This record gives sequence, C-alpha cells and structure tokens, in this order.
Amino acid sequence: MTTTLSAEALGRIEFSTTDSGLAIDYLSRTYRTRLRVTGARDGHLFRHSRADGGLFSIDDVRIPLHVGIQQEPLGALVIAKIDAGRLERDCGGVSERFLPGDVFVDAEPTLPATWRLLGANSQTAVLDLALLAQVAATAPSRAAGPIRFTSYQPRSRSAAQQWPRMLTSLRELLDNSQAAAQPLIRGNAGRLLAATVLATFPNTAIIDPTAQDRRDATGTTVRRAIAFIEGHPHSDISAADIAVASNVSIRAVQYAFRRQLDTTPMAYLRTVRLDRPS
Repeated sequence: MTTTLSAEALGRIEFSTTDSGLAIDYLSRTYRTRLRVTGARDGHLFRHSRADGGLFSIDDVRIPLHVGIQQEPLGALVIAKIDAGRLERDCGGVSERFLPGDVFVDAEPTLPATWRLLGANSQTAVLDLALLAQVAATAPSRAAGPIRFTSYQPRSRSAAQQWPRMLTSLRELLDNSQAAAQPLIRGNAGRLLAATVLATFPNTAIIDPTAQDRRDATGTTVRRAIAFIEGHPHSDISAADIAVASNVSIRAVQYAFRRQLDTTPMAYLRTVRLDRPS
C-alpha cells in the first residue's frame, strides 16, 4: 500500500493512498464530519487535491469502487460537478442520482445524507455559509437570515456550463502563491464564488430592493458607507460589512450607490484602494 501527502504551495494539498482506512480518516478530517463508509477496500487508489482559499476550497476527488457513505451534516455548502462514474444521494427523504457532466448543490447542508459513489470522480467547491450572507440577504428587513436553496439543479443549461469555468479560474488564482497569500484577493474570490453560486442555483435570496430599501437609500446612507470605506480601504470588507456600518440592508446600500453615484459600494471600494496604495 502506498500513501502520499504533500503541500505543493500555499493552500494547495495533494493526497493519494491505496489504504482505504487512511483515505476515510483523511476525508473525515478534511471535511470536518464523521463518515461511515462501506465497500472500501485496500489496493485501489483514492485521490484528493485541495486548493484552499480560507472560507472556501476547490477540490478534485477520486473515490474508486462502489462505496457507500453515511455523512453527518457538513455545515458548509458543497457544489459538485461529476466528471466520471455515478453518484446517488439520499437526504431528507429525497433521492437523487448524478451522472457525468451533472452539476449540483447540496441544498441541505445542515442535514445528514447517505451517498453511493460508483467509481466517482468529481470537482467540488466547499463554501462557508457565512460567505453567502456577505453578498445577499433573505429578508425584507435589515436582519439577516439563512439563505436556502430551493433546488439542487442549476437554473439553466448555460448556468451549469459556466460553473466549471468559474472553478478553473479560482483554482488558477489559488495556485498562484503570491495572489493566494493576500487576504484581500482571497476574500474577493470567496465572495465572487458565493455570488456565482446564488446566480447558478435557485434560492431564497432577495436581490431587488424592497420598499424599505428604497426609503433607506438616502444621502445619509451613502455618506455613512463612504466614511466606512475610506476608513478601511485595505481591510477585507464585504458589501454586508458596509451595510452594517450604514445601518441598512445590503440591497439598500447598493441601491443608494446606484441611484446617487451610479456605481456600487464594492466598485467604490476598489477605486479608493487604487487611489490609496498600501
């Protein structure tokens, strides 16, 4: 039996083994959950690589044979594209089957699940749920709530086709050790990934401004937001941070900037950063 584990660059980990016990232990630790696996046998190559962006990661996973996995809740959002083999999932009384080329989101990250992997190879993104709240909200009020996904399938075929391109771009960014070492770049990449997930899969996030948002989109809101941005030009801040500092919702501060400055809070932040190099 052979096992290799290497860190090739900042945030990049490569693992492979023909020892099924080591593979199960590694995957349990990597995904921070308890896995009960059936059907695994020694002598077959398990392979996993990860490009780690902090609050998100991009993984390539190869699990040989026909393996059953009982998984405790991950508490993180998982989006996968099947490259080879087949994957079946039972969660919350719903059964799903995925074939090569399929893209899906684990729409119930707080529930346990049972998986059957039949020689499956996949590209997987793992996303901290907090990142979703940094780019969108779910309630008409200023109080944030959890975003739920109403379908595991992409909104359209074109959305599904764009997803792997996003993963490739983010992996290339994380493979660049100089870029990956910068918190601002990692933070922006994570929020871009979160926004792409929300654009790809149906969910409960509210995008258009409500009546309250329109009332809150005042000059005072813009002044508060600008003061916060100009006071933190080189901090890893999000639209949600700017909204909190302005005492309004994300949608309200975005609408205020569009209406009064013909820009967005994050675009304004980028301009300030360019004018004030660190």
